[in-house]
Amino acid sequence: MPPKPKCTREEIAKTALEIIKENGLSSLTARELGKRLNASASPIFTVFESMDEVKMAARELALREFREYISDFEKYTPAFKRIGIKMVSYGIREPELFKLLFMQEHNEAVGLKSSLQDLGTTVDTCISLTMRDYDLSEDEAEILFEQLWIEAFGLGTMCAMKICDLSEEEIGRKLGTTFASLMMLIKSGKLSSVYSDVQKSSNGIYHGNALNDLPFKE
Repeated sequence: MPPKPKCTREEIAKTALEIIKENGLSSLTARELGKRLNASASPIFTVFESMDEVKMAARELALREFREYISDFEKYTPAFKRIGIKMVSYGIREPELFKLLFMQEHNEAVGLKSSLQDLGTTVDTCISLTMRDYDLSEDEAEILFEQLWIEAFGLGTMCAMKICDLSEEEIGRKLGTTFASLMMLIKSGKLSSVYSDVQKSSNGIYHGNALNDLPFKE
């Protein structure tokens, strides 16, 4: 019969998460983890097969914490803007956990929709609320959500890397500008023509007849 683990899976994962929070993912080693648990590294590997598995367990806890952090979004309109604000502020509040959740290199790239799987049902909820509140089709609401998410991801990354520091008001203003611009384009009825018409030339300049006929052109 194998020896009974001295530490539970949950205890090890929580301790690993604390180490990452304080000093980043690179500081999570078997030696440091054992030290925090007042044990050698051996008990860790009676529960986990590798440190990569420990990291994934810690990431699951971080993801649970992040989902709780953004859980008030349904009280706001637009809901996905609230998620964007909270995502960026999470990069400021918990930079190492933001990196753990959103800035890890993957073995291979996936489509944008697949990359949002960690948000669980949040994506579908936001799309449904946007369709309801702004009278959009599902495709239009998806485009709106994805573009706002891309911007929130970029701002959150900049904040987590200490490139900039933004107040919640500044975050809301920047995401709000993008939201208003996209909504204006969608409501103009020219979204499809812009998507199909715009091309990038060999010198890197975007061109297309539809760009000259947008509703917000001066």
